[in-house]
Amino acid sequence: MTGFDPIPFAIPGFVLLIALEMAWARRRDPLAYEPRDTFVSLMLGLGSVVAGLLTAGIVLDLGTWLYGFRFATLGWVWWTWLACFLLDDLAYYLWHRAAHRVRWFWAAHVNHHSSQHYNLSTALRQPWTGFLSASFAFRLPIVLLGFPPAMLITCGALNLIYQFWIHTTAIGRMPRWFEAVFNTPSHHRVHHAVEAPYLDRNYAGVLIVWDRLFGTFQRERDDLTIHFGIVRQLGTFNLLLAAFHEWLAIAADVWRAPWRAKLGYVFGPPGWSHDGSRRSSADIKRLWREPGP
Repeated sequence: MTGFDPIPFAIPGFVLLIALEMAWARRRDPLAYEPRDTFVSLMLGLGSVVAGLLTAGIVLDLGTWLYGFRFATLGWVWWTWLACFLLDDLAYYLWHRAAHRVRWFWAAHVNHHSSQHYNLSTALRQPWTGFLSASFAFRLPIVLLGFPPAMLITCGALNLIYQFWIHTTAIGRMPRWFEAVFNTPSHHRVHHAVEAPYLDRNYAGVLIVWDRLFGTFQRERDDLTIHFGIVRQLGTFNLLLAAFHEWLAIAADVWRAPWRAKLGYVFGPPGWSHDGSRRSSADIKRLWREPGP
């Protein structure tokens, strides 16, 4: 038995839901969509699919090679699917947290956050350089445990499909029990916000319980208006800059930095600088907490 990638089957549903949300936005939230921004989101999604097709074979071969060193051999039964999905979701949380705290991973992930509009098309802002950043490495230990690579690929795809619907302002809060267990539009709006209390929070893929367990959960506040995007907004609809701007910024910083600081601009947190001239998200949150002007 082998796994399969359900994402191509989900694409028609994505398109239909985006169209429905656009129709809703015309009446209820005209600022939710901006044509140039939506075009960039769609093109980033298309480019991500192409990049994935070009590198999927390498990742699968690596996973298959590692599977030869597995600690156990697990069958294709219902409980292994459930266990694989849970472990994959945990691995996603760990990668996502690292992607906001390590600039090398952030360079591939930042394009997902670069839109100042929050709608279903924003979910399609996926990286072109995920393979370059080696984001797949966070999931490889699952293969060593004995879960077949094809099963892991299917679970990862299902995780990504789930996350599509949470990129919307059309849904307020879900029932309390659902909000307690699963990632929701309310939780994920917090994650995409630029306000200081919301930075580096709610990294979950499907289960928000990881954030609750590891101290990164933040509830959406009714007294705080959300603005979306990144702390230093991209300010352009140039597709190539949207895809590669942080990699270019890393290269420029490394070129100019003194030798002792070069690695800090690659593997330090986004916003880190050797001379304190910039602010990371931790700096912003610290200044927000401190009293005074």
